[in-house]
Amino acid sequence: MKIMLACNAGMSTSLVVAKMEEAAKAQGKDYKIWAVDSGSVESELGNFDVLLLGPQISYQLRKITKLVDGKAPVATINPVDYGKCDGAAVLKSAEELFQKFN
Repeated sequence: MKIMLACNAGMSTSLVVAKMEEAAKAQGKDYKIWAVDSGSVESELGNFDVLLLGPQISYQLRKITKLVDGKAPVATINPVDYGKCDGAAVLKSAEELFQKFN
């Protein structure tokens, strides 16, 4: 699965990405996980199976969901999981979102 995270600058989310990668590796899952700034979502269309937004850009959820146009599920990361850098919890939510979508 390819999981992309988006936030304001793509930097704060990189910590969450690292924790998600650790959790995936510990579970024996070979996922591609990366972060971009919200302005790069359009150029990444077709490259991800799930798009998670950092809580700080949750106000863009409707706009980005419309941009993705049903090609992949889009959701905001739970602010508590994000704040704690709980990679396993964010990974689980991405997997659940992907399963519901497919």
